[in-house]
Amino acid sequence: MKRRTLPVAAVSAAAVILALSACGSGGDASADNDKVPGAYQRTPTPTKPTESSGTPATDNPDGVDVSLPKDMNLVFDWKTPKDKNEAAAMDDAANFFRAIYRGVAKRTTKDAAVTAYSTGEGLHYADTQIQSRIDGGWTATGTRRHHQATTRSAPNGNSVEVSLCVEVSLCVDSSKFYGRKAKTGKLLKSTPSIADYDHFKIIMVKHPTGKGLWQASKVFVEEKAAKCR
Repeated sequence: MKRRTLPVAAVSAAAVILALSACGSGGDASADNDKVPGAYQRTPTPTKPTESSGTPATDNPDGVDVSLPKDMNLVFDWKTPKDKNEAAAMDDAANFFRAIYRGVAKRTTKDAAVTAYSTGEGLHYADTQIQSRIDGGWTATGTRRHHQATTRSAPNGNSVEVSLCVEVSLCVDSSKFYGRKAKTGKLLKSTPSIADYDHFKIIMVKHPTGKGLWQASKVFVEEKAAKCR
């Protein structure tokens, strides 16, 4: 059986809009893990080749290690925005996912990558995802594909200085990504289904002191997202 994320109550589309219009680490409740219907239209972003997490992300201004085990492959099949802030936010959204699964692989919520690439409710989301897998005694293996990514910028209403936050919206295909028992190595599979597809909205905010570093401050997830198949 494939292990899924923990259930969570849906957050309204209005809450997502509010989160983007005044996006910081406080305010609205984000998902502990996985739910929220989509709220706006976006323009697709221009092009970048597919990336695999097997190699650590390059050009990391903070030098944080986000490498993963060879059998844990996160693929980012998306396009890079022309706007430099949106491009940096998208890159660090990828590092946010890498950080979560690095924590899963290392069996800890305290890895430096987790605190580097998340803050506030985003950090809570990451901790919850990692801890649920530690408590369940399982890790992950296979290929998790991230695609159809778009970005949208807005003023950061919670910031003392005038700054931006960036919403990164994307699809996740986990149909070839499986749970695996950490002690025995037993693979946990299920029949492929709509449950393998999720749609994420991640609110990224620029770190106040880290040059070029963006952190996930809120995470909204729509499970069983047909638009992501």
